[in-house]
Amino acid sequence: MTQLSDTQALILSAAAQRPEHIALPLPESLRGGAAAKVVGAMIAKGLLQEVDADIRKGEPLWRESGDGHGVTLIATDAGLAAIGIESDDTHSVQTGADKAPREAPPTDAPTAPEATTKARTPREGTKQARLIDMLRAPDGATVQEIASALEWRSHTVRGALAGALKKKLGLELISEKVENRGRVYKIPAA
Repeated sequence: MTQLSDTQALILSAAAQRPEHIALPLPESLRGGAAAKVVGAMIAKGLLQEVDADIRKGEPLWRESGDGHGVTLIATDAGLAAIGIESDDTHSVQTGADKAPREAPPTDAPTAPEATTKARTPREGTKQARLIDMLRAPDGATVQEIASALEWRSHTVRGALAGALKKKLGLELISEKVENRGRVYKIPAA
C-alpha cells in the first residue's frame, strides 16, 4: 500500500467525494510552492493526473496549459486505491458514461516522472561524497569513525546511511560485526 502524508490523504479523500474525482480546490493551508511540491509528488506517484479542464462545467483550474486552455487535477484509480476506495473506472478517467477517456494535455515542461528517473549522484568534495568513499573502502567504517571524520553526531550518520544513501541514492549497504571495532558498514564493490 502506498504511504501517504496527511496532506496527500486529505487531498485524495476530498477528491473521492467530488464529481469526477476532481482534486481541486486544495486545502486552504496548502499554497504556492508547497502546493506545487505536494501535487508534483502525487503526480509522480500516479495518485493524481493533470487533465484538460472543462470550463463550461465550472471545473477549477490547476494551471493554464499555455494554449488558452486550462488544466485541472483528478484523483487516479491508484490514488483512490491508496485511501482504500475502489474506483468504478468511469469517474476517474471519463467525463461521463457516454464520453471518451480524458487525456492529459501536452506540455513543454518536463513532467515529474522523468525527474524521478534520473540517478542522483553526490557532488565532489561534499561530506556525502566523503561518506561514500569511507564506505567503499575495503575495511568499511563504523558509525563512530564516520561521525568523527565528518564531525557529525551518530544519529546524523545513521540518518544519512538510511535516508540519503539507501533511499535517495539507492546504494546497497551491508553491515557486519567486527571484533574490536563493532558494527562496520560497507558499500559492496560493484
